[in-house]
Amino acid sequence: MRITISGLPGSGTTTVAKLLSTELSMELISAGEMFRQIANEKKLQLEQFSKLAENNDDFDRRIDEKQCEEAMKRGNVIVEGRLSRFFVPDADLKIWLKAPVAVRARRIAGREGITYEEALSAMKNRERSEHKRYEKYYGINLDDLSIYDLVIDSSWWSERDVVEMIKMGVESGKGSIKAGNPKS
Repeated sequence: MRITISGLPGSGTTTVAKLLSTELSMELISAGEMFRQIANEKKLQLEQFSKLAENNDDFDRRIDEKQCEEAMKRGNVIVEGRLSRFFVPDADLKIWLKAPVAVRARRIAGREGITYEEALSAMKNRERSEHKRYEKYYGINLDDLSIYDLVIDSSWWSERDVVEMIKMGVESGKGSIKAGNPKS
């Protein structure tokens, strides 16, 4: 089984992918971790590295190719990253996690130990950079969520609840599910 988990920064993809990987005893491939590792090797902040990547598609392409190659080679895997759905097109379950901008910025601020304003600015700059690169390199529109089997608003649910929803999708053989506000 191959599962892809995608979403914008701060939507919970890494946290959920790690928990799901443990629960389902599946290996995890994380594009975000690969991107962070390269940024750290170059001693750059993510925002700085994103700017560098805008002018050199080698970084993105290397991560994307490695992600696809590893997923095909390993088989029973969870692939986490913004473009995972595109580079593992035959995934059995394709998931998008979303959350409002303010929630995502708060999560990033807490994770990175920075102010909300710093997190919000960096997040918006990073998203603008990624949208630009993905459109330029691959013609991908990140706003089209119709290509996912399961779309979950992670601001309404705990990480454990999100994992349980995904497990239900795995068990039921997927289908198109939109999980958002539990009150509506």
